[in-house]
Amino acid sequence: MEYRSYYCELLLISEDDKRSFYEKECVNAGWSVRELKRQMETSLYERLLLSSGTENKERVLELALNGNEITKPSDIIKDPYVFEFLGIPEDKPVLESDLEKALVEHIEKFLLELGKGFMFVGTQQRITLGNEHYYVDMVFYNKILHSYVLIELKTKKLMPAAVGQLNMYLNYYEEEVNEESDNPPIGIVLCTDRDFLEKKREKRRN
Repeated sequence: MEYRSYYCELLLISEDDKRSFYEKECVNAGWSVRELKRQMETSLYERLLLSSGTENKERVLELALNGNEITKPSDIIKDPYVFEFLGIPEDKPVLESDLEKALVEHIEKFLLELGKGFMFVGTQQRITLGNEHYYVDMVFYNKILHSYVLIELKTKKLMPAAVGQLNMYLNYYEEEVNEESDNPPIGIVLCTDRDFLEKKREKRRN
């Protein structure tokens, strides 16, 4: 009966490549039928295709044949991330501390949205530089990439200083926290305002 439920959901997808991707992810990630439905409703396939800023035939074929394989840091990035499970209205202002609390309360769903291989380390992880304390909003470890993943939450406009601060955290983790077997840490800024990042992408293309 359970397998029949998977088939019923997958048969709703008309595109062969897209259906093949969700089939592979069901097997590779061990999704329940409910999680399959959620990922389809939040357009995971399209988000992964567009995360690099472009959609191409090679990426379509890769996802269709293998699902979302994680071999390099950019493979864990989705653009955008979808946190509808938090139940926060889109037009309602939210404090970063409240967002962090909500994500921790829904940590299992948050881990599923982040993707494969993520393990939760903690929130407000202290870093001390020059006798001054700083705090990383959320820290994870990805066991596939063997990398710490540092996440900063920004509910207001993203400014260059925030990216610079995240780079400072990454340098600290690489020098002070990493073991010899760890790869360089990865930084992710979760924000609603993408103007600053879009300008950086445009600059690289020109």
